[in-house]
Amino acid sequence: MAPMAFTGHKSYEEEVTEKFNQLTSLNLNEKTESKNGLTYVSWANAWKAFKEVYPTASYRIIKDPQTNMPYFVDPLMGIMVFTEVSANGLTYEMWLPVMDSANKAMKLEAYTYQVWDKVNRQYVEKKVEAADMFCINRTIMRCLVKCLAMFGLAKICLKPWNQAPKNHSRTQLP
Repeated sequence: MAPMAFTGHKSYEEEVTEKFNQLTSLNLNEKTESKNGLTYVSWANAWKAFKEVYPTASYRIIKDPQTNMPYFVDPLMGIMVFTEVSANGLTYEMWLPVMDSANKAMKLEAYTYQVWDKVNRQYVEKKVEAADMFCINRTIMRCLVKCLAMFGLAKICLKPWNQAPKNHSRTQLP
């Protein structure tokens, strides 16, 4: 017996594709903010736009089961946060390291590193401050927006992660 075809009903895959395309095509330009030369959509505006497409969506901040804190610590590598978003039977999990404004991993304790100064032709020492709860909270919410991008809300939300500040240069060796 051949499977029955229901006209006017979408398959799950068609519905997911339609929602992805709907999120991808959203124009959030009037919701953008600028800081340090970067344009972005705040997590609150991104979540609002997402909930308009997926009204029953939920998110979860994943906690370290040993500490019940919303972050995981590796003393050598730094601090990592994880979030997950569930909507319409799909769940995406993302992760993001806690970073300073130079995109250096933050740890529980401040630390230093060296970079090559091309002008003075010598190494100079730079410092990464210890992470605090504000840094961790900011990273959690950025990680949430990263999850939303997995569903298609990415056109403008991810710009800050893909753009380095104009005066930022990567470490160069002599």
